Amino acid sequence: MTVPKVVDPQVVRAPQAERLLTEVAVGVLVRLSDGAFLLTSRPKGKPYAGYWEFPGGKLEAGETVLEALARELQEEIGIQVQDATLWRQEVFDYPHAMVRLHFCLVTNWLGNIEMRESQDFNWSTLPVRLEPVLPGTFPVLTWLAEDRGFIGPVSEGL
Repeated sequence: MTVPKVVDPQVVRAPQAERLLTEVAVGVLVRLSDGAFLLTSRPKGKPYAGYWEFPGGKLEAGETVLEALARELQEEIGIQVQDATLWRQEVFDYPHAMVRLHFCLVTNWLGNIEMRESQDFNWSTLPVRLEPVLPGTFPVLTWLAEDRGFIGPVSEGL
């Protein structure tokens, strides 16, 4: 397993042997017309509520990453994924969960963005001007910057 990136290391966690790895499909929706990408805020009642992230959610038993991605994006933001590609993975050790994030590039979908969990959304560019940004989002911003030849901080909050 990849060495996890530890988030908020000062927070006490359950012993490592008791922490299960949660698989999560994450959609990096990119508008081909202008290269903007979709960030959504985490809903109230969830860990890190109000933090900005890429949308997605947990894989259910028997689902592939792309199946989970399609289901989660339909449930969360009301779209039907038409074109998605597995892109990269990272493991994060958050105080509330150990997660493997499967980042997928989504470049084609049907429907209008509709926030179904009372969250906010923003079509962003680099540098991201939203705060706070969920730690699991920063690697993606860095990859997008590298792919686009962007030089400078990926977020104004850095």
